[in-house]
Amino acid sequence: MPAAKPPTLREQANRFHERLTAVKQQTPLNPRVTWYPWPSLSQMAMLDEFLQGDTAALIKMIGRDPVLDVGCGDGDIAFFLESLGVQVDAIDHAPTNNNHLLGVHALKQKLGSSVRIHEVDLDMRPTLPSSTYGFTLMLGVLYHLKNPFLVLEALARASRYIFLSTRIASLGPDRKTDFSALPLAYLVEEDELNNDETNFWIFSEKALQRVVRRAGWDVLHYATLGPAATADPVSTEGDARAYILAKSRLAGPPRGFRLRRGWHPLEDNAWRWSERIFSMELDTSASLQPATLRFAFQLPEIVFARTPALNLAVRINGVPLASGIYSSPGKHQYVGSVPPLDADTAIVEFELDHAIAPTDQDRRELGLIVDFSGEPAVELSYSSR
Repeated sequence: MPAAKPPTLREQANRFHERLTAVKQQTPLNPRVTWYPWPSLSQMAMLDEFLQGDTAALIKMIGRDPVLDVGCGDGDIAFFLESLGVQVDAIDHAPTNNNHLLGVHALKQKLGSSVRIHEVDLDMRPTLPSSTYGFTLMLGVLYHLKNPFLVLEALARASRYIFLSTRIASLGPDRKTDFSALPLAYLVEEDELNNDETNFWIFSEKALQRVVRRAGWDVLHYATLGPAATADPVSTEGDARAYILAKSRLAGPPRGFRLRRGWHPLEDNAWRWSERIFSMELDTSASLQPATLRFAFQLPEIVFARTPALNLAVRINGVPLASGIYSSPGKHQYVGSVPPLDADTAIVEFELDHAIAPTDQDRRELGLIVDFSGEPAVELSYSSR
């Protein structure tokens, strides 16, 4: 039988939404606040359309670097992306967040999540938690910013890709003045749009595309939802949204390293446990010449509680390499010779001959520990010809 088709990003987001809904129903908030009322994860449908259902394409864009969720709300999207195996920074401004960030903190605790939550006022100072991101999401945020150009440019310097959405307008509030052909933005009054004083600039499509480009982004995909041709900046019937997937011209290159299966969430923003079987993916600049694979890791004493030695089997693109045998706790380095392989990515698979079994206190299977806070934990060095 043919292999089952992997689920699309939209399908995975829908399933995660159902899970989060159940969690929220069982998690009371302070009676004076409510959960964010809009289905944040529904916006993954447009990203899914841009990527033609290929979740692997998103993971490749993210690379080794974390994801940034700007204006995270209750963190639905941040926690969903974490479920795909990536590290996420979630930022929002507590005074303007729907429940002052109580929701995202409650979900983080309930889910046992490693998403890093930061309170950031982008209008006062667009200082991001990290200087390097593989992918940024900024959905329904741009029109809440006083200085959208400044923020878009700051993001372009820090993130290689961005997926953003914002409200757009073609007509003035009178629904007669047509500025759709011009790169203009309408500044709303404090009470003019949903009686929300945090609303500011509503761009025309021309203006949105221009500010994105001038801030350092190249648009890869663009689409609208709603009545774009008759959209106005203030009415419910004139509400239309633009969605953009763009690539930065200002950000640095990717680090070329991705985790695949068999990894537990990041701890202390530095290290992870593996399972008994785990894998990584490395981008290679050329076909693999004869090369050396180096992998740095740590073995705690508990690993040797029932056996005096640990065997580590290694394969690269399915080709077995020499195994490593380790008989003491502490820091170790696996070094193996890699034969010539015709590939521009290297899938490195590791398998331990035993692991720490789950217990009542910790239901995870635990293999070894890898530190991701310093030098690359795994790398290929090439032999000279």
